[in-house]
Amino acid sequence: MQVLGVDIGGSGIKGAIVDTTDGAFVTERLRIETPQPSKPEAVAAVVGDISAHFDWNSAIGCTVPAVVKRGVTMTAANVDSTWIGADAKGLLETATGNPVLVLNDADAAGVAEMKFGAGRERDGLVAILTLGTGIGSSLFIDGRLVPNTELGHLIIRGKDAEERATDRARQQRGYSWKQWGKRVSEYLEYLESLITPDLFIIGGGVSKRHQKFFPYLKCQTEVLPAQLRNRAGIVGAAVAAVDM
Repeated sequence: MQVLGVDIGGSGIKGAIVDTTDGAFVTERLRIETPQPSKPEAVAAVVGDISAHFDWNSAIGCTVPAVVKRGVTMTAANVDSTWIGADAKGLLETATGNPVLVLNDADAAGVAEMKFGAGRERDGLVAILTLGTGIGSSLFIDGRLVPNTELGHLIIRGKDAEERATDRARQQRGYSWKQWGKRVSEYLEYLESLITPDLFIIGGGVSKRHQKFFPYLKCQTEVLPAQLRNRAGIVGAAVAAVDM
């Protein structure tokens, strides 16, 4: 089945038609700059443009950098604060003329990773964490998503984990890979003590260089690098929309 997946980010909105049987892009990815300010109506109009570009007339899966409950965005990360309380589903369906499934961006990436990546055919409790500008998280129990987790905001040593364990913190503070790896390890060990997962999957652009910091991870849980990387949001959104 082919589905249009769209990934809304703070700087760019990306879309492609996805073959949901294997996670491959059927088309080239289209990227359009996120409007500034990134108000819901302006962003929805861009998603409408992406849908029109692909001449799409079917279900769409769309990620947003926010907690989503029944199509309403409850938070706003890296987008305008007017997303808080917005009827994202209604706005996007009006803009595209198609039924739209809206989900959190980290959850979408997790869906893709569980179906086609490092989490494929893994049961038990799997935590997928993206270490980038912030820490995105998604949680799965026997392959089923527990939506809208915000595990990047755990408090460690009196500070939000995002201030210590993100790739942005590594770059801004000049941490060596060893220094940063120890901070990531501390975060994983704390999370491990709370939820006792069977597997951690580490995503984000830094996962391409996992060999540089994985040796410093001391948690007891198995840790694997993500495989889908920057395709994960679009693929996961498309896959999630299939059930709709």
